Amino acid sequence: MQRNTRQRTEIIDLLDDLDEFRSAQQLHEILRQRGSTVGLATVYRAVQTLSERGDVDVLRTADGESVYRRCGTRHHHHHLVCRRCGSTVEIDGPGAEEWASSVGQAHGFSDITHTIELFGICADCRDEDALAGFSED
Repeated sequence: MQRNTRQRTEIIDLLDDLDEFRSAQQLHEILRQRGSTVGLATVYRAVQTLSERGDVDVLRTADGESVYRRCGTRHHHHHLVCRRCGSTVEIDGPGAEEWASSVGQAHGFSDITHTIELFGICADCRDEDALAGFSED
């Protein structure tokens, strides 16, 4: 097990303060704004290690960028993510678990794993759009 350095502790503390997924570059920028001297390469290495250890979740955005979030639970779960503001809700998906297992079995697969992320527009962003006169159409 790798020890937590001062830099990694700063990154973990930052992730604990955030509710939305953020890229390594965004995390680095926030750290810089807070007066940290942690380098960008260190942030990339730290989030990769934290992801491998299961201490943070990682998603791929529509443009392929990895974004990270420290979730409140370590058990298997999914996310509902606002496409506009990044607000994230952790969700359980027992139906999805059963579906993934049955699809795997139907095709002769075992030891099935999966990742399911749902994206939409949260109520706050939808309300802001309505106030500004915008629509999703």
